[in-house]
Amino acid sequence: MIPICHKYFRIAVTVIFVFLSIKVNAQDDSLFRFFKKIEYSISSFAVDNLGELYIINTDNQLKKYNEKGDSVGLFNQVTKYGKLTYVQAQNPWKTILFYKNYSTIVLLDKYLNVLTSLNLRKQNIFQVQAVTTSYDNNIWLYDEQDNKLKKIDDDGNILFETVDFRLLFDSVPTPRKIIDSDGFVYLYDPEKGLYIFDYYGSFKNKLSFLHWKNIAVIDKKIYGFDENYLYRYIPPYPDVKKYPLSSALQNANSIEVNNQFIYVLKNQRLEIYSLH
Repeated sequence: MIPICHKYFRIAVTVIFVFLSIKVNAQDDSLFRFFKKIEYSISSFAVDNLGELYIINTDNQLKKYNEKGDSVGLFNQVTKYGKLTYVQAQNPWKTILFYKNYSTIVLLDKYLNVLTSLNLRKQNIFQVQAVTTSYDNNIWLYDEQDNKLKKIDDDGNILFETVDFRLLFDSVPTPRKIIDSDGFVYLYDPEKGLYIFDYYGSFKNKLSFLHWKNIAVIDKKIYGFDENYLYRYIPPYPDVKKYPLSSALQNANSIEVNNQFIYVLKNQRLEIYSLH
């Protein structure tokens, strides 16, 4: 009798294990759920913290859509200042159009009316690849010539700057993205990692997240993508969780996570997936 009991016990354990494995896989498969598709001819896009979409179409128009999909703004002068590098929409009330090759920032209000344009060269700032709005409605940028993170106002006046990064690091980063979130400023260099500062310019941490296509900070959680995975890191835990991307999310022209949604640009079409 005892060997038979052991046999049935092993069978029961095996069945439970298979069931749990299937359940886990099903949960992983349902992590990304298709929400909707936007059928415009899209060159690039951005998303603000309210879930509003900023779309550059193939006619070089900037269109803004609210979370319901209604058009709420149009800007026709995208190419007036040269070739647009990107739209930065972290602050819904102050959208940044950044023209890297012309060292120019154009600020738009929530209806895409021009607030001001700023030529950084006139402020003796010549090498910038990343800008964003700050918590106090000013602008963060990284000056590669001075190797400093700087905060400027809408007129280009320097309000704050860190020490020279060459005094802090053996190898100076070249940030491609800056994020202001929950009391910290994040500078991301895909070749060196994520550098974290407080609002007073004090260096807090460096995380070796390399070669991510995009990066976001939402409620102190850090998200990023590569070709095959979505990564999520929750400080201060040591592990980074990764979730396989389905074929629909792979090989995207651009991919971004915001407001519990994933936005995927492929073949000039934008698909949106809910993130569970």
